[in-house]
Amino acid sequence: MNAIAPQISPVSTLPSAAEIDRALRDASPAEVVAAALKAVGRENLALLSSFGTESATLLKVVADVDPAIPVIFLDTGWLFEETLAYRDTLIAMLGLKDVRSVKPAEETLSREDPERDLWFSDPDACCRIRKVEPLARALMPFSAWLNGRKRFQGNARTDIPVVEDDGARLKFNPFSNVSREELEAIFVRAKLPRHPLVASGFRSVGCMPCTSRTTEGEDERAGRWRGRTKTECGIHTMKIS
Repeated sequence: MNAIAPQISPVSTLPSAAEIDRALRDASPAEVVAAALKAVGRENLALLSSFGTESATLLKVVADVDPAIPVIFLDTGWLFEETLAYRDTLIAMLGLKDVRSVKPAEETLSREDPERDLWFSDPDACCRIRKVEPLARALMPFSAWLNGRKRFQGNARTDIPVVEDDGARLKFNPFSNVSREELEAIFVRAKLPRHPLVASGFRSVGCMPCTSRTTEGEDERAGRWRGRTKTECGIHTMKIS
């Protein structure tokens, strides 16, 4: 289908998320990205990417629509070196023109995590100062953002819509409807490189202290915050605006 979202200016009231979600319910990922771009314009749209194990697929779709769409990368200070290298590989391969690496505020780290052990004593607080707060700052210039969550990832992601209200912004989930098989097809068709840690048994990669390998039969995100009830870092469970 040719999905079209309402055109708006940066200062006008955003269209209803529910209205756009209905229009894009059966849209392809590329159509969702194109509709988001048409709705708010490139200067008001950003993609959040972790450059994790599945990130190359959405980055490829976005690059095919417009490689100059800004990409926000949260460099938490706890990332695997392999993730940083993978980021650089994909930037070069896909021709991404505006990738912004965003770090936590040094003042906040000095005050709240001086010993760098907050990930162990209070992982929610660690995620807040290293991911949630930096993302909130990075998104300030934008009216809408894209992310790579998928319903098949389970837990809090099972019922995510294609478009949702994020307070002052629209939040687009172009891959909410895709299956694992469709995701794999994008990887194969585009000959995308895999995250270097996939071969070592990591199916979902986040920060080093809170990421572990998964075994066959486990949920793909079972290696995130293993042994805790925590399943999300917070950027998708609270309104960033």
